[in-house]
Amino acid sequence: MASAAIKTVVDMLRANPMLEGDILEMRAGMNAATAAAPAPEGTTIQAVDAGGAPAEWTDADGVAGDAAIVYLHGGGYTMGNLDSHRNLVAGLSRAAGIRALAVDYGLAPENPFPKAIEDAVSAVQYVQAQGIAPNRVILAGDSAGGGLTAATLIALRDRGLELPAAGVLISPWLDLTQSGATMKSHAAIDPMVSAELLEKCSAAYLAGQDAKTPLASPLFADLSGLPPLLIHVGTSEVLLDDARRFDAAARQAGVDSTLEEWDEMIHVWHTFSAMLPEGQQAIDRVGAFVKERLGS
Repeated sequence: MASAAIKTVVDMLRANPMLEGDILEMRAGMNAATAAAPAPEGTTIQAVDAGGAPAEWTDADGVAGDAAIVYLHGGGYTMGNLDSHRNLVAGLSRAAGIRALAVDYGLAPENPFPKAIEDAVSAVQYVQAQGIAPNRVILAGDSAGGGLTAATLIALRDRGLELPAAGVLISPWLDLTQSGATMKSHAAIDPMVSAELLEKCSAAYLAGQDAKTPLASPLFADLSGLPPLLIHVGTSEVLLDDARRFDAAARQAGVDSTLEEWDEMIHVWHTFSAMLPEGQQAIDRVGAFVKERLGS
């Protein structure tokens, strides 16, 4: 039986669909809905250039400056920005007790694959150049940003660069072929994401390249040597099977991967923490994982 809180969120999403039209129309709708989001109370925001990508340092009051979360927002590689995820990033900074760098990586169709990966790799290197050791960095992201988190870890490994201490994948999109079983079985219960939406986004991002390219779809990559992972997914998501298959593949490759399936939760429910108790609980869980991995 779904809780009253999640029912309220689902009803709100179904009554006000934002992701309609073509890619640029959907982006405009998201931008309008999240424009100029203020800094959350008790948080300091500083705009920076993170190796070529616009970014924001987010510091909740009292956080440590010797470690950082590098955060990659969701939006199907075609939408999303610093405004749209400011509250979530601030919440993660507060829960983890460290600063966070939100990265405004290049979006498709103007910046197709692999531009987002190049921007993310540069952002990780930027953070390290500020004097934060690689083993004091956590890479995290939601939805497409969750897939980008995995792809960035793989890219860093393949380039022989030092890896972050851990990765956090929230409702990750890891298979751009949309072949997961829950893509169909959960279509009627997911109020935010659909195979049709993902096909629009993947076509824009891939620009004709193979959807099984490992850095585009990390599910098909060699995952050996990656740092510990925390994967969050809701049981009402069409992307549930992406998370399950990736976790299994990661563990098969010897990665310390933890998959947490949250009952009845929807895509990136963390963003609804003001309305949904489970949203704040999930943010707090990420914070606890970060502290554990950093030994703090």
